[in-house]
Amino acid sequence: MDVEDQPFTEECLPTDLPWSIPASEMSYRRDFRRECVFTIDPATARDLDDAVSIEDLGNGMFEVGVHIADVSFFVKEDTALDESAGSRATSVYLVQKVRGGQVSLSSYLIFDEWYGRSVIRSCVKLSYDHAQGFIDQPEKEWSRDELPAITNTFGVEDVKKRVLQLNKIAVSLRKQRFDNGALRLDQVKLQYVLDGESGLPKGYFVYEQRDSNRLIEEFMLLANMAVAHKIKSSFPELAILRRHPPPQTKPLAALEELCGSLDLKISTASAGQLHRSLMKYYGDDELAKARLQVLVNMVSKPMQHAKYFCAGCIADESLYHHYALNVPLYTHFTSPIRRYPDIMVHRLLAAALGYCPPPARIKELFQKQAELCNDKKQNAKMCSDRSSEMYFSIFVKEAGPLEEMGMVMGVLDKSFDVLILRLGVTKRVYLDKLPLMKSKFRKNKKCPELLIEWAADESCDHRTRHLITVFTVVDCYIYAENTPLMWSCVIRRPKAEIKRVSRE
Repeated sequence: MDVEDQPFTEECLPTDLPWSIPASEMSYRRDFRRECVFTIDPATARDLDDAVSIEDLGNGMFEVGVHIADVSFFVKEDTALDESAGSRATSVYLVQKVRGGQVSLSSYLIFDEWYGRSVIRSCVKLSYDHAQGFIDQPEKEWSRDELPAITNTFGVEDVKKRVLQLNKIAVSLRKQRFDNGALRLDQVKLQYVLDGESGLPKGYFVYEQRDSNRLIEEFMLLANMAVAHKIKSSFPELAILRRHPPPQTKPLAALEELCGSLDLKISTASAGQLHRSLMKYYGDDELAKARLQVLVNMVSKPMQHAKYFCAGCIADESLYHHYALNVPLYTHFTSPIRRYPDIMVHRLLAAALGYCPPPARIKELFQKQAELCNDKKQNAKMCSDRSSEMYFSIFVKEAGPLEEMGMVMGVLDKSFDVLILRLGVTKRVYLDKLPLMKSKFRKNKKCPELLIEWAADESCDHRTRHLITVFTVVDCYIYAENTPLMWSCVIRRPKAEIKRVSRE
């Protein structure tokens, strides 16, 4: 994988330290330093590139601010730092580290689409847990000791009130987004607790998407969409946008047919119909949750990757469409610390607002940079995935073997794929690794099935038939192999009371 892991060279690093905001910048930027502006991030976050604010204007009107670090102010075009950042294109997230400051200059966006440069002073650094606490317990009187230090003369109630106001608006925005046909495919994401000395995983937890996460997500999406429209209208040939092609047709049609054979009606006509189809099978019981989890994983396979592009290099504007969000224009603006395309967008927005001249580069060079960013992003994802796989293998070796519940999500003639439900990982189970007497592969209404017959053993003195098909629940045994960083999965003989016995 083409992933750069060397630190930035000396010529890329700043020399005028300690840095302070120049007076010339203060003369034209909107000053929010006395406003109640705050961040909401993971507790361990190091890259604080977004902040939010909200003020009640009366008559049911609110002014909501999305404040994004003005990284392009520091990363000047055609400098050594710019060249290095452009070649890296994105941060790479590994289990144990991030390969890639806290700034006070920001770009600012509110609902009536006023854009401009500003200066802020965050009055408190909230974690998602702090914000979630406000949402879960709105009547609770929080003490200052329960929160990080709050500055700028604001108190706990000032911050809590604003978090609750933002959440109320975010809930409405989210509902409207899905009513308008958006699609979201949430999968289990495993994170590890690492030993401080060895760096090896000693435990894990499942990343949970809660209201506090969704609050920030909705406003970031809104900012990205608004900026996309602004730069496209100002620079129709140079705008850096992000499109998401529709899923691959044949695999999606095959999935729809498979689900139909299992009496599950899934409509793939649009992102919105697909989302609503999946939500029909949402339920609180464990079997319903597991089935939805498998469905989401199956639906994710035909999906294509979103891509950056230069608007002037694609003539057909219908191809600009973002499938999952179901919007005509989208871009990345809100994470300039970790993504180079966001810096390109910041420069375009600054030029659109008259803060600097339009970019001098031609659209072909912008497209070339966009394609590099696409490649680097894909490489970063592969690297991150392999990092997660490696740490899972280490965890299985250190803490295993593990016994977990799984659900079948694909069936072949001599193997089948299992989703380990609690861990969100998939593994192929091979029949020749199971103590079987015989097996038979067949198709039932185009749905593949395996009828396997377990051999008698000490725990069971008779043969047991077991039907393996999509959505079959299985007891998985996960173990480390002798080969380094490899793990395997087999399934246990079904318990007698489960009676997973096939018709002849």
